[in-house]
Amino acid sequence: MAVTCGIDWAEDHHDVALVDEGAQLLSKARITDDAAGLQDLLTLLAAHGDSPDDPVPIAIETSRGLLVSCLRATGRKVYAINPMAVARYRDRHSVSRKKSDHQDAVVLANILRTDRELHRPMPADSDQVTAIAVLARAQQDAVWERTRIHNRLRSHLREYYPSILEAFTDKREGLIRREARAILTDAPTPSEAARLSPRQLKAALQRAGRQRNIIAEAGRLHEVFRRTWLHQPAAAETAMGRQTAALIAQLNAVCQACEDLARGTEAPRHRGTEAPRHRGTLPRTPRRGDRHELPRPEHPHRSPHPRGDRR
Repeated sequence: MAVTCGIDWAEDHHDVALVDEGAQLLSKARITDDAAGLQDLLTLLAAHGDSPDDPVPIAIETSRGLLVSCLRATGRKVYAINPMAVARYRDRHSVSRKKSDHQDAVVLANILRTDRELHRPMPADSDQVTAIAVLARAQQDAVWERTRIHNRLRSHLREYYPSILEAFTDKREGLIRREARAILTDAPTPSEAARLSPRQLKAALQRAGRQRNIIAEAGRLHEVFRRTWLHQPAAAETAMGRQTAALIAQLNAVCQACEDLARGTEAPRHRGTEAPRHRGTLPRTPRRGDRHELPRPEHPHRSPHPRGDRR
């Protein structure tokens, strides 16, 4: 008898449903999100024919979490079904828009019963691949967060700080550049930027890590900031500068997170591919007379003296 399992995932508990090949509900349960809940689930599966040779396939609405990782470690096929697809399958059996955790678990089990060949099980990735996937997903989230904060900062600066936008409008990465963030940290308002001397701008560029054309870039920025620009009233400009300082702090943090996660993503990828390293001193060059080396045959025309006949 073919049995399929559906799990409606939640943060602190999960609803489980098992159906047979005739769409008959065999069992339902609610398990906790801990080791005891996993043991209850495995016991329930074993009671309905689960075995190492024929494990019960499971459909669940997420590909993340401890429950999914533990289920994949058992060697069974786990199908991550998109929640939107589950909602479309639910409409086949009920016109009501009301959501039921138990009913969703039944729908997930029936998806594998009727359309298993249309869905792909999660691959049996190695620990290294899983680690890379976790870091890559975190890096992508950090990049999205960086873009969101950058857009907020740019929209905010358009209201009172046109000189900083003009200074970095043609620069790659724009306000995300370290130079732009360093200057905004030192001068969150256009009035403060106009008072920066070329020496102070040079120091800010060096602190940001710039190494080439520092003097020329400092002069260009000084000229841009000293132009005639429209200004907000002093009190409003000061308040906006404080908001800019808060956004810059957030942007600096998320930019650092992006860099750290990028390095972390590369580290597992290259782990195990480095050339073997010798501990201590390098091995001695093999010499004549070593036990593992066979003696060389004597050449018929070569002098028996090791350095030849020098008479």
